[in-house]
Amino acid sequence: MQIQWFPGHMAKTARLITENLRLADIVVEIADARIPVSSRNPYLARLLGDKPRILVLNKADLADPAVNAQWKKEYEKNGEQAVFVNSRDEKIWKTVIGSVEEALKELLLRRAEKNMQGKPIRMMITGIPNVGKSTFINNLSGRASAKTGDRPGVTTGKQWVTLRTGYELLDTPGMLWQKFEGEDEGLHLAFTGAIRDEVLDAEELAVALLVFLQAQYPDALVQRYKIENPENEDGYGLLCAVARARNFVVRGGEPDTVRAAQIVIDECRGAKLGRISFERPGQQEGNKV
Repeated sequence: MQIQWFPGHMAKTARLITENLRLADIVVEIADARIPVSSRNPYLARLLGDKPRILVLNKADLADPAVNAQWKKEYEKNGEQAVFVNSRDEKIWKTVIGSVEEALKELLLRRAEKNMQGKPIRMMITGIPNVGKSTFINNLSGRASAKTGDRPGVTTGKQWVTLRTGYELLDTPGMLWQKFEGEDEGLHLAFTGAIRDEVLDAEELAVALLVFLQAQYPDALVQRYKIENPENEDGYGLLCAVARARNFVVRGGEPDTVRAAQIVIDECRGAKLGRISFERPGQQEGNKV
Protein backbone atom coordinates (compact mmCIF):
# COMPACT_ATOMS: atom_id res chain seq x y z
CA MET A 1 0.00 0.00 0.00
CA GLN A 2 1.79 3.14 -1.22
CA ILE A 3 1.06 6.25 0.84
CA GLN A 4 2.52 9.65 -0.03
CA TRP A 5 1.22 12.87 1.46
CA PHE A 6 2.66 16.39 1.39
CA PRO A 7 0.08 19.21 1.20
CA GLY A 8 1.47 22.57 0.16
CA HIS A 9 0.60 24.27 3.45
CA MET A 10 3.10 22.01 5.21
CA ALA A 11 5.95 23.61 3.28
CA LYS A 12 4.70 26.94 4.62
CA THR A 13 4.84 25.50 8.13
CA ALA A 14 8.54 24.76 7.69
CA ARG A 15 9.12 28.41 6.81
CA LEU A 16 7.02 29.55 9.76
CA ILE A 17 9.09 27.46 12.15
CA THR A 18 12.37 28.72 10.72
CA GLU A 19 11.29 32.36 10.83
CA ASN A 20 10.05 32.22 14.43
CA LEU A 21 12.52 29.83 16.02
CA ARG A 22 14.67 32.66 17.37
CA LEU A 23 11.69 33.91 19.39
CA ALA A 24 11.34 30.64 21.29
CA ASP A 25 13.36 29.52 24.29
CA ILE A 26 12.45 25.86 23.81
CA VAL A 27 10.63 23.61 21.36
CA VAL A 28 8.02 21.16 22.65
CA GLU A 29 7.60 18.42 20.07
CA ILE A 30 4.33 16.50 20.33
CA ALA A 31 4.34 12.93 19.04
CA ASP A 32 1.95 9.98 19.27
CA ALA A 33 2.91 7.44 21.94
CA ARG A 34 1.51 4.64 19.78
CA ILE A 35 3.99 5.42 16.98
CA PRO A 36 6.97 7.23 18.56
CA VAL A 37 9.12 6.82 15.45
CA SER A 38 6.68 7.45 12.61
CA SER A 39 5.01 10.43 14.33
CA ARG A 40 8.26 12.43 14.47
CA ASN A 41 9.12 14.41 11.37
CA PRO A 42 12.81 13.76 10.63
CA TYR A 43 13.04 17.09 8.80
CA LEU A 44 12.20 18.90 12.04
CA ALA A 45 15.60 18.13 13.54
CA ARG A 46 17.24 20.06 10.69
CA LEU A 47 14.98 23.04 11.28
CA LEU A 48 15.54 23.14 15.04
CA GLY A 49 19.31 22.80 15.11
CA ASP A 50 20.58 22.98 18.69
CA LYS A 51 17.48 24.69 20.11
CA PRO A 52 16.54 23.13 23.50
CA ARG A 53 13.60 20.76 23.18
CA ILE A 54 11.53 18.18 24.97
CA LEU A 55 9.49 15.36 23.49
CA VAL A 56 5.90 14.93 24.65
CA LEU A 57 4.45 11.52 23.80
CA ASN A 58 0.74 12.25 23.71
CA LYS A 59 -2.14 9.73 23.67
CA ALA A 60 -0.17 7.54 26.07
CA ASP A 61 -3.51 6.36 27.44
CA LEU A 62 -4.22 4.72 24.06
CA ALA A 63 -0.83 3.01 23.83
CA ASP A 64 0.24 -0.30 25.34
CA PRO A 65 1.52 0.56 28.86
CA ALA A 66 4.24 -2.10 28.70
CA VAL A 67 5.54 -0.64 25.45
CA ASN A 68 5.35 2.88 26.90
CA ALA A 69 7.70 1.69 29.64
CA GLN A 70 10.09 0.28 27.05
CA TRP A 71 10.19 3.57 25.18
CA LYS A 72 10.73 5.52 28.39
CA LYS A 73 13.83 3.44 29.15
CA GLU A 74 15.03 3.92 25.57
CA TYR A 75 14.79 7.71 25.79
CA GLU A 76 16.51 7.76 29.16
CA LYS A 77 19.32 5.62 27.75
CA ASN A 78 19.77 8.02 24.85
CA GLY A 79 19.65 11.11 27.06
CA GLU A 80 16.50 12.48 25.42
CA GLN A 81 14.01 14.28 27.63
CA ALA A 82 10.62 12.71 27.00
CA VAL A 83 7.34 12.60 28.91
CA PHE A 84 4.26 10.45 28.32
CA VAL A 85 0.94 12.22 28.71
CA ASN A 86 -2.74 12.26 27.90
CA SER A 87 -3.40 15.79 26.66
CA ARG A 88 -6.80 15.79 28.38
CA ASP A 89 -5.30 15.02 31.78
CA GLU A 90 -5.67 17.95 34.19
CA LYS A 91 -2.22 17.20 35.66
CA ILE A 92 -0.46 17.79 32.35
CA TRP A 93 0.64 21.30 33.33
CA LYS A 94 2.82 20.11 36.19
CA THR A 95 4.35 17.28 34.14
CA VAL A 96 5.22 19.33 31.06
CA ILE A 97 6.28 22.57 32.72
CA GLY A 98 8.51 20.64 35.11
CA SER A 99 10.29 19.12 32.11
CA VAL A 100 10.54 22.50 30.37
CA GLU A 101 12.13 24.12 33.41
CA GLU A 102 14.56 21.22 33.76
CA ALA A 103 15.61 21.60 30.12
CA LEU A 104 16.00 25.39 30.55
CA LYS A 105 17.76 25.21 33.92
CA GLU A 106 20.86 27.08 32.73
CA LEU A 107 18.85 29.78 30.95
CA LEU A 108 16.66 30.38 33.99
CA LEU A 109 19.75 30.59 36.20
CA ARG A 110 21.30 33.24 33.93
CA ARG A 111 18.07 35.23 33.98
CA ALA A 112 17.94 35.05 37.77
CA GLU A 113 21.49 36.39 37.98
CA LYS A 114 20.45 39.34 35.80
CA ASN A 115 17.18 39.92 37.72
CA MET A 116 15.17 38.89 34.63
CA GLN A 117 12.93 36.35 36.34
CA GLY A 118 9.86 38.13 34.99
CA LYS A 119 10.73 37.51 31.36
CA PRO A 120 8.26 34.97 29.95
CA ILE A 121 9.40 31.52 28.88
CA ARG A 122 8.47 31.10 25.23
CA MET A 123 7.67 27.62 23.94
CA MET A 124 7.20 26.65 20.32
CA ILE A 125 4.84 23.69 19.90
CA THR A 126 5.52 21.44 16.91
CA GLY A 127 4.36 18.08 15.66
CA ILE A 128 2.77 16.23 12.78
CA PRO A 129 -1.00 16.43 12.16
CA ASN A 130 -3.46 14.77 14.52
CA VAL A 131 -1.15 14.10 17.46
CA GLY A 132 -3.32 16.26 19.72
CA LYS A 133 -1.41 19.54 19.71
CA SER A 134 -4.48 21.74 19.94
CA THR A 135 -6.00 19.75 22.80
CA PHE A 136 -2.62 19.88 24.54
CA ILE A 137 -2.49 23.68 24.17
CA ASN A 138 -6.08 24.14 25.31
CA ASN A 139 -5.36 22.10 28.41
CA LEU A 140 -2.27 24.13 29.26
CA SER A 141 -4.04 27.43 28.71
CA GLY A 142 -7.25 26.39 30.42
CA ARG A 143 -9.45 27.56 27.56
CA ALA A 144 -10.38 26.57 24.02
CA SER A 145 -7.92 29.02 22.49
CA ALA A 146 -6.63 26.78 19.71
CA LYS A 147 -8.86 25.32 17.01
CA THR A 148 -9.32 21.58 17.47
CA GLY A 149 -10.80 18.80 15.41
CA ASP A 150 -10.61 15.11 14.68
CA ARG A 151 -9.07 15.65 11.25
CA PRO A 152 -5.38 16.18 10.51
CA GLY A 153 -4.43 19.68 9.47
CA VAL A 154 -7.08 21.61 11.43
CA THR A 155 -4.59 24.16 12.77
CA THR A 156 -3.62 26.27 9.76
CA GLY A 157 -1.82 29.39 10.98
CA LYS A 158 0.43 30.91 13.59
CA GLN A 159 -1.18 31.38 17.00
CA TRP A 160 0.44 32.91 20.06
CA VAL A 161 -1.19 31.73 23.26
CA THR A 162 -0.59 33.23 26.70
CA LEU A 163 -0.56 30.61 29.42
CA ARG A 164 -0.31 31.01 33.16
CA THR A 165 2.03 33.67 34.52
CA GLY A 166 5.46 33.41 32.99
CA TYR A 167 4.74 31.30 29.92
CA GLU A 168 3.84 31.95 26.30
CA LEU A 169 3.65 29.51 23.44
CA LEU A 170 3.60 29.58 19.69
CA ASP A 171 1.39 26.98 18.06
CA THR A 172 2.43 25.77 14.61
CA PRO A 173 0.41 23.72 12.09
CA GLY A 174 1.14 20.03 11.72
CA MET A 175 3.81 19.11 9.20
CA LEU A 176 4.41 15.75 7.56
CA TRP A 177 7.44 15.11 5.41
CA GLN A 178 7.40 14.72 1.66
CA LYS A 179 8.31 11.07 1.25
CA PHE A 180 8.12 8.12 3.63
CA GLU A 181 11.26 6.00 3.54
CA GLY A 182 9.49 2.74 4.36
CA GLU A 183 6.01 1.32 3.97
CA ASP A 184 5.58 0.90 7.72
CA GLU A 185 5.85 4.65 8.36
CA GLY A 186 2.93 5.46 6.08
CA LEU A 187 0.86 2.59 7.40
CA HIS A 188 1.41 3.52 11.04
CA LEU A 189 0.50 7.13 10.36
CA ALA A 190 -2.63 5.95 8.55
CA PHE A 191 -3.54 3.55 11.36
CA THR A 192 -3.60 6.41 13.88
CA GLY A 193 -5.32 8.96 11.62
CA ALA A 194 -2.38 11.28 10.92
CA ILE A 195 -3.10 11.03 7.19
CA ARG A 196 -6.47 12.08 5.82
CA ASP A 197 -8.70 9.08 5.25
CA GLU A 198 -9.83 10.57 1.94
CA VAL A 199 -6.48 9.69 0.33
CA LEU A 200 -6.51 6.08 1.59
CA ASP A 201 -8.13 2.83 0.53
CA ALA A 202 -10.02 1.81 3.67
CA GLU A 203 -10.13 -1.91 2.82
CA GLU A 204 -6.39 -2.12 2.14
CA LEU A 205 -5.66 -0.20 5.32
CA ALA A 206 -7.97 -2.40 7.41
CA VAL A 207 -6.40 -5.58 6.01
CA ALA A 208 -2.92 -4.30 6.93
CA LEU A 209 -4.18 -3.34 10.38
CA LEU A 210 -5.77 -6.73 10.95
CA VAL A 211 -2.55 -8.49 9.91
CA PHE A 212 -0.68 -6.40 12.48
CA LEU A 213 -3.22 -7.20 15.19
CA GLN A 214 -3.10 -10.87 14.25
CA ALA A 215 0.65 -10.87 14.92
CA GLN A 216 0.82 -8.60 17.97
CA TYR A 217 -2.61 -8.49 19.64
CA PRO A 218 -4.55 -11.60 18.54
CA ASP A 219 -6.63 -11.59 21.73
CA ALA A 220 -8.12 -8.26 20.66
CA LEU A 221 -9.57 -9.92 17.57
CA VAL A 222 -10.96 -12.79 19.61
CA GLN A 223 -12.52 -10.58 22.25
CA ARG A 224 -13.84 -7.77 20.07
CA TYR A 225 -14.96 -9.66 16.98
CA LYS A 226 -15.28 -13.22 18.32
CA ILE A 227 -12.91 -14.53 15.65
CA GLU A 228 -11.86 -18.02 16.64
CA ASN A 229 -8.31 -18.98 15.71
CA PRO A 230 -7.42 -15.68 13.94
CA GLU A 231 -3.99 -17.12 13.17
CA ASN A 232 -5.61 -19.37 10.56
CA GLU A 233 -6.88 -16.47 8.42
CA ASP A 234 -5.13 -14.13 6.01
CA GLY A 235 -5.80 -10.39 6.20
CA TYR A 236 -8.78 -10.37 3.87
CA GLY A 237 -10.19 -13.43 5.61
CA LEU A 238 -10.02 -11.54 8.90
CA LEU A 239 -11.85 -8.59 7.36
CA CYS A 240 -14.60 -10.93 6.12
CA ALA A 241 -14.78 -12.46 9.60
CA VAL A 242 -15.30 -9.01 11.11
CA ALA A 243 -18.10 -8.33 8.62
CA ARG A 244 -19.79 -11.62 9.50
CA ALA A 245 -19.40 -10.98 13.23
CA ARG A 246 -21.18 -7.63 12.87
CA ASN A 247 -23.70 -9.00 10.38
CA PHE A 248 -22.51 -6.61 7.68
CA VAL A 249 -23.67 -8.11 4.40
CA VAL A 250 -24.45 -6.86 0.91
CA ARG A 251 -26.82 -8.24 -1.73
CA GLY A 252 -26.37 -11.95 -2.16
CA GLY A 253 -25.24 -12.44 1.43
CA GLU A 254 -21.61 -11.49 0.74
CA PRO A 255 -19.70 -9.81 3.59
CA ASP A 256 -19.70 -6.01 3.41
CA THR A 257 -15.95 -5.52 3.69
CA VAL A 258 -16.13 -1.77 3.03
CA ARG A 259 -18.28 -1.19 6.11
CA ALA A 260 -16.26 -3.66 8.15
CA ALA A 261 -13.03 -1.92 7.19
CA GLN A 262 -14.21 1.43 8.53
CA ILE A 263 -15.38 -0.19 11.76
CA VAL A 264 -11.99 -1.84 12.34
CA ILE A 265 -10.12 1.41 11.70
CA ASP A 266 -12.42 3.53 13.86
CA GLU A 267 -12.53 1.07 16.75
CA CYS A 268 -8.77 0.64 16.78
CA ARG A 269 -8.22 4.41 16.84
CA GLY A 270 -10.77 4.74 19.61
CA ALA A 271 -9.04 2.09 21.76
CA LYS A 272 -12.07 -0.19 21.63
CA LEU A 273 -9.67 -3.01 20.79
CA GLY A 274 -7.58 -2.15 23.85
CA ARG A 275 -4.40 -0.15 24.28
CA ILE A 276 -2.24 -0.81 21.24
CA SER A 277 1.26 0.29 20.25
CA PHE A 278 2.39 -0.06 16.66
CA GLU A 279 6.11 0.51 17.26
CA ARG A 280 8.61 -0.84 19.77
CA PRO A 281 12.22 0.12 20.50
CA GLY A 282 14.68 -1.63 18.23
CA GLN A 283 12.15 -2.44 15.52
CA GLN A 284 12.85 0.69 13.47
CA GLU A 285 16.14 2.33 12.64
CA GLY A 286 14.36 5.67 12.71
CA ASN A 287 13.21 8.02 9.97
CA LYS A 288 15.82 9.30 7.59
CA VAL A 289 15.97 12.30 5.25
